[in-house]
Amino acid sequence: MSFTLTNHRGVTVTPSEWIGRPTMVFFGFTWCPDVCPTTLSDISLWLQDLGPDADRMNIFLVSVDPERDTPQVLADYLSNFDPRITGLTGSPAEIKRAADEFRATFEKVPREDDYTMDHTAGVFLFRADGRFGGIIDYHEDRHVALLKIQRLLKAAS
Repeated sequence: MSFTLTNHRGVTVTPSEWIGRPTMVFFGFTWCPDVCPTTLSDISLWLQDLGPDADRMNIFLVSVDPERDTPQVLADYLSNFDPRITGLTGSPAEIKRAADEFRATFEKVPREDDYTMDHTAGVFLFRADGRFGGIIDYHEDRHVALLKIQRLLKAAS
């Protein structure tokens, strides 16, 4: 993977920096009315259930709405969830490149006086060596999601 994004602390990051730790990646946006806050709440609960093992992971929300989701907006939004979740944003071209490399989709959907974003709702899982490790589907059973994450952590031990 070869894209560069900015985290919610203003630091530039690339996927090569994630190697060495299992990683969860979710594509979403801060103005999302339901899927994103639900998924981020689920991720926060998974991390809580994992206990100290969760500290061995990278967890990222990649914004599909870079027009509105600045690093500061992401930082404010993510303060409502587990602090181990890192927000990522960037130029529209870099967000598109990242989504394409994950095979995630997103689309701006106009509304009467605003817009929303349709996007892939699953959580992507990656092994510590960077290889794809699976997907946790939206509304997947919590027990099944935890088993998938624990399998990544065990493989990294």
